Amino acid sequence: MSDREPPRRRVPGPARPARPAGRNRPGPGARPVRRPAANRSDGPRLIRLGSPRPRLRMVSLALTLVMIAFVVRLLQVQAVDAGTYAAKAEQNRYVGRTLAAERGGITDRDGVELATSVDAYDITADPTMFTRGATEVGDAPEQAAALLGPIIGQDVDTVARKLRTENTRYVLLAHRRTPQVWQQIKDLKSTLGTKAETDRSTVNVLAGVLAVPASKRVYPNGDLAAGILGWVNAEGKGGGGIEQQLDKELTGKDGKIRYAQSGGRQVPTVGSTETPAVAGSDVELTIDRDIQWAAQDAISEQVKKSGADRGYVIVQDTRTGQVLAMANAPGFDPNDLTQADAAAMGNAALQDAYEPGSTAKLMSMAAVLQENAATPATHVVVPNRLHRGDRLFQDDVDHKTWNLTLNGVLAMSSNIGTILATGQLGKTQKQANQVLYSYLRKFGIGSHTGLGFPGETAGILAPADKWSTSQQYTIPFGQGVSINAMQAASVYSTIANGGVRVEPTLVRGTKGPDGRFTPAAEPRKTRVVSEKAAKTLAQMLESVVDDKQGTGIRARIPGYRVAGKTGTANRVDPATGKYHGYTSSFAGFAPADKPRITVYCAIQNATKGSYYGGQICGPVFKQVMEFALKTLQVPPTGAPAARLPVEFKP
Repeated sequence: MSDREPPRRRVPGPARPARPAGRNRPGPGARPVRRPAANRSDGPRLIRLGSPRPRLRMVSLALTLVMIAFVVRLLQVQAVDAGTYAAKAEQNRYVGRTLAAERGGITDRDGVELATSVDAYDITADPTMFTRGATEVGDAPEQAAALLGPIIGQDVDTVARKLRTENTRYVLLAHRRTPQVWQQIKDLKSTLGTKAETDRSTVNVLAGVLAVPASKRVYPNGDLAAGILGWVNAEGKGGGGIEQQLDKELTGKDGKIRYAQSGGRQVPTVGSTETPAVAGSDVELTIDRDIQWAAQDAISEQVKKSGADRGYVIVQDTRTGQVLAMANAPGFDPNDLTQADAAAMGNAALQDAYEPGSTAKLMSMAAVLQENAATPATHVVVPNRLHRGDRLFQDDVDHKTWNLTLNGVLAMSSNIGTILATGQLGKTQKQANQVLYSYLRKFGIGSHTGLGFPGETAGILAPADKWSTSQQYTIPFGQGVSINAMQAASVYSTIANGGVRVEPTLVRGTKGPDGRFTPAAEPRKTRVVSEKAAKTLAQMLESVVDDKQGTGIRARIPGYRVAGKTGTANRVDPATGKYHGYTSSFAGFAPADKPRITVYCAIQNATKGSYYGGQICGPVFKQVMEFALKTLQVPPTGAPAARLPVEFKP
C-alpha cells in the first residue's frame, strides 16, 4: 500500500485552447504543476507495520523445541536411567524403626539397685548407602569396615560383609555400645563429611552408619546375687534367673516411629508418626543386700579353703517364707559373661539335686513325733551294726552300743537309731515306708518349691512302693533321696514356723511405669505337723548345738538359743554317676524358742581338711546367722534352754 493519495479520475470535457509558450500559469483544466517534495523531517514520521506470520512461526518453533527437550528428558528418567534414579529415590523416603522400651530395674527389699539399665546405642547401617551408585567407589564397605571394626570391637571382614547385604536398608553392626563409642563414630563421620565437601576425591564412607537408642544392662554390685538375678543376652532378653523368669514384666512394650530420611538423617521439616514405648516394671526382691553379701562372702571363703567344687547358703524369714539371701560359690559377674565359667552360670542352690544326708533326719523325727510313735525321751538302744534287708548299717563313728533317747539319736546323728525309730511308723516296714513318704511330700520333697525359678529341680523322691530294699532304710537318714538347697532350708523353716510350711518367695512385688506397686501373691501355706510337735522338734534340735555330745557345737552363738542339725552324706559325682566325696551341710534357725531366721549351708566335695558338716558348714552357719540377727535387730529371748536328755541309763 502507498502513502500517496489515489489519482483522481479524469472526466472528459470541451477542448481548451493551447497555452501560449512561456506561460507558466495554469488555466482551467490544465495539469497541476508538480512541486518539489517537502522535507520529511519537518513532520511526524510514519511507521510501516510488517506481517505477523514470521513471528508466530518463530514462537511455535521455540515451544516445539522446549517440548521436545522435556520429552527427551522424561524418556531418559523413566526409561533409560530409571534404575539409577530409583536407587537415588530409595535414599530419600520414609523409614521406620522400633523404639526399645526401657527395661525395668531389680532392687532388694529396701530399694537398693541390683540390676539397672543405662543409655546405650545399637550401631546400625543402611547397605544401600555403601553401593557404588551411592558412593561412586567400589570398596566403600571395606573402607567403612576398616574404620568401624576397631571402634565397635567387631571383625572387619564381618562388618564389610554386613555392609554389602542386598535387598535391605537395615543391618545391625553392634549391640548396645556405650554413648562414648557412638560419639567416636559421629566425630569420625563428621570429619569425613567436612572433608568431602571441600575435596571431591574424598568420600564419606560412614554416611550410612546410624545408631538406634537402646539400653545396656548393668549390675552395680558385680557378682552379688548373680545366681538370683541372672543376666540379659545379646538380644535384650533375660538369659537366666529373675531376668528370665520375669522377662515379660521387665521388658515392657516397644514403640515404633516412622519418619522421612535423606542421606541417613531424619528430615525435621517432614512429619513423622510415633507410637511411644512403654517402660518395663521394676521388680522388688525379698533379698536383703547386706545379708546376701555376708552369705556370699562366707560361703566363698569356705569353698576356697576346703578346696570344694561348690557351695550354697540360703537365709529365710521363718514367718513369711521370704528368702533373704541365696548365695552360690563360685559365682559369676553378669557384667562380663565372657569371663564367666559356664558351670557357675546358674543358681546351684536351686538347680543342684543331691542327697542331703543327716539334715533330712528332722523329717523322720517329725513323722515319729506327729504319729505318736515315740517321744523325745523314748529309749533307743543303738548297736554298733544293724542288719536290715541286704545291708549292714553303721554310724559315722565306730562305737559300742549306745543307750540313747530319741532326742539323743538326733543330737548324735545316729543312722541306726533313726532306722529303728522310723520302723515304728507302721506295723510293717511297707506301712512305715508309706507313712514316712507322706510326710516327706508334705515337707515339699519331690516337688518344686513354688519359686517358679528357671531350671529349678524338684529333686528325686520315688513313691514308697518303688523304694528298693536299701532305700527303705537309707531314706530315713537322707540317702536315696535327692533335694535342692531351698527345699532343705524350707524344711527347717517349717518347723521354726510352728509346723506350717510357707512356700518360699523371692519377689515382693512389682512397680509399674505409673509408679503403682503391686505386691506378689500370698504364698501357699500347708500344715505339716502340729505346733506342739514343731516346738518339741525345736528343743531336740537345740541339743545338737548346745549339748556337749551334739555334732553342731561349732554353730553356737553367744547369747542366742540355736536349733540346728549337721549333715554328711555320700555324694554322687554328676560327671560319673558314682559315689565320690561328700556333701557337707548344716541347717538351723534362731532364736530356737522364738524363731525368726533360718540358715542352711551345703558344701560339695571338700578336698582339704575336714568334710564333716558340723566342722565346715557349722562355722558358715554361725557367721551368717550372727550377721542376719544383727542386721534385722533380732534380740535374744533370754529364756533358758530346755536341755532334753541325750542318753539313758539301762
